[in-house]
Parts: sequence; structure tokens; C-alpha cells
Amino acid sequence: MNALQMARTAYSSAAAPIRTPRDTEYGAFMRVTRQLKAASEQQTKDYGAFVRALYDNRKLWTILAKDVAGSDNGLSQDLRAQIFYLAEFTQQHSSKVLGKTATVDALIEINTAVMRGLQQNEVAA
Repeated sequence: MNALQMARTAYSSAAAPIRTPRDTEYGAFMRVTRQLKAASEQQTKDYGAFVRALYDNRKLWTILAKDVAGSDNGLSQDLRAQIFYLAEFTQQHSSKVLGKTATVDALIEINTAVMRGLQQNEVAA
């Protein structure tokens, strides 16, 4: 490795953008929502992938519910309650989707709305 390559390597990690917690949350929602959309379109061909996508979405919402239930969470009490309610809804609705009495559309809409909110708050900050 020559000096130029070493310099590029040394400074490349410093040039990488710093991710905020909000960026991380947005990325998690984006990944899970894409997974839900793609798996729902292919569920007749790969039902296992569809179930995994629902599981990953439930897992994300479980993590959020646990976070907002903690006393050290900095969000307002109202927002924490709304997020907790959405987490409960997601759990129940996912069961209906698995029971084939509902579609995944509501889960995708909720995730998309949360992503929009995270983007708007980032712009406001």
C-alpha cells in the first residue's frame, strides 16, 4: 500500500457521515417497511419471508414500546403513550394478518407515517 492509499484509508472513516439516533430509527423503519412491502407482494411464493418480515416489524415495535415505557425516555408523555399504543396495535394487527383476517397495508401505512414524522422533526431540528 502506497502513501496515497494509506492516506485515503486513514481519512475515509472520518469523512463518513455521523448518524443521529433519529437517523438510526429512520433507517430501521425504512428497512423493515421495505421488507414488509416486498414480502407481502411475494407471500404466495415465499410465505416464510412474509412471516419473517412481520416478525421483524413486531420486533422493531417491541423495542420502541420498551424504550418509551422507560422512565428515562426524553419524549413527552403524550408522544410516548401514542407510540406505545401503536406498538400494541402493531402486535394485534400482525396476529390478524397471520390469521389472514387482515392485510399488511395498515402496518406499512403506520411505519411510513412514522418515517415522515422522523424526517419532519429532523428538518425542524
